[in-house]
Amino acid sequence: MKKIFFIVGCLLTALAINAQDTAVHKFSVQQAVDYAMKNNVQVKNTLLDVKIQEQVNREVTAAAYPQINGNISLVDNLKPPVSLIPASFFGGPAGEYRKFPFGIKYNANAGVSLDQILFDGQVFVGLQARKTVLDFFAKNVEVTEEVIKANVYKVYYQLVVSKTQIELLDANISRFEKLLHDTREIFKNGFAEKLDVDKVSVALSNLQTEKIKVLNQVSNGYLGLKLLMGMPVTDSLVLADNLSYDQIKEGLLEKGQFQYNDRKEFQYADLGIKLNQYNIKRYKLSKIPTVTFNGYYNENAQRNSFNFFGSGDWFPVSAITLRVTVPIFHGFSTNARIDRAKLELQKSINQREALKLSIDNEVTVAKNNFQSAIAALDFQRKNMELAEEVYNQTKKKYEAGTGSQLEINNAQTDLKTAQVNYITSLYDAIIARVDYLKAIGKL
Repeated sequence: MKKIFFIVGCLLTALAINAQDTAVHKFSVQQAVDYAMKNNVQVKNTLLDVKIQEQVNREVTAAAYPQINGNISLVDNLKPPVSLIPASFFGGPAGEYRKFPFGIKYNANAGVSLDQILFDGQVFVGLQARKTVLDFFAKNVEVTEEVIKANVYKVYYQLVVSKTQIELLDANISRFEKLLHDTREIFKNGFAEKLDVDKVSVALSNLQTEKIKVLNQVSNGYLGLKLLMGMPVTDSLVLADNLSYDQIKEGLLEKGQFQYNDRKEFQYADLGIKLNQYNIKRYKLSKIPTVTFNGYYNENAQRNSFNFFGSGDWFPVSAITLRVTVPIFHGFSTNARIDRAKLELQKSINQREALKLSIDNEVTVAKNNFQSAIAALDFQRKNMELAEEVYNQTKKKYEAGTGSQLEINNAQTDLKTAQVNYITSLYDAIIARVDYLKAIGKL
């Protein structure tokens, strides 16, 4: 008994630890989207791109600030250069030379320098373009978020619809369990054959097997949604929202005309054009003179022995320089850069025009698909209700002894087909709704 209690205690402890490690999330679709915006890897990386660009902007800004450097140098002339001086200069014989070392054994230099760009067209344009570049990367974050958001909506609501699918399967299983019970009773009373019982039993087993497959698909769907959201697989996810028939159909097509600028991709393309315009401006301004200022202050010392920190003189040296650099000829490379930037600008304009055509097509197709999906959903819903009514009437006839097993089997097959078609049309309507909202920039 002690061993049993010990084992049970260990199991309870393990379960308690596991429960602490497993978080439970009950999310509406908006909460699921918000969670994905914080934890999806693609979104996080695009946000990091924005932070990286912020640091690049700091580098660009730094080019306009003064650049101050300090320098210290020590030189040990291990073998000082030697100069030959005519001996006659010292009263010696003509034609002979005397060797004299040229230079001091040790030299030291310490100082500070300042460099400042007073005017540079390319630096000026770089400073102007900083905000646009940052907006460009921030807009890419929004484009990525919209794609993730659309996928979260689709998967989330597909899993919501799967609840209806399971409910329909449970209803069918319940019907067949009752039918099997009734058929067995009829068989006991001699009004049905053993074959009829077996047929109902086989149909019931098929339904139960189908439910197992659907539950497995739903489980995998939850795993896919967690992966999309960036949620640990071990966490538990509960869907809080429901999706009614009326919610799918509500006045989506009455939202009015869309604007191209409602689409994040179009805003992104506009910023790309603006950046290419800055590029042209940058290369054009590289043709005008640049003005820089430079100044330095140094002190030098020379010693025959390493004694720079003792007595001895240090000699100051300083200067300031104002430099104007005038571009004259660079082998036509600047013109080539300008022409290339103009071509890049035209490409980005062409891409934006192509995006307009793509958006027009996407909106039209999405609208047609949504209208068609709603019409199919209406039809399949009525068809499923009619098939269920036919099945109920056929079952009553069968229980009254005026109907056959074949009739009730056919009615059940028609009902199941109608239910599958309804679930399919429900899935299609949800996808079409999300696609249409994304197409008009209202997701």
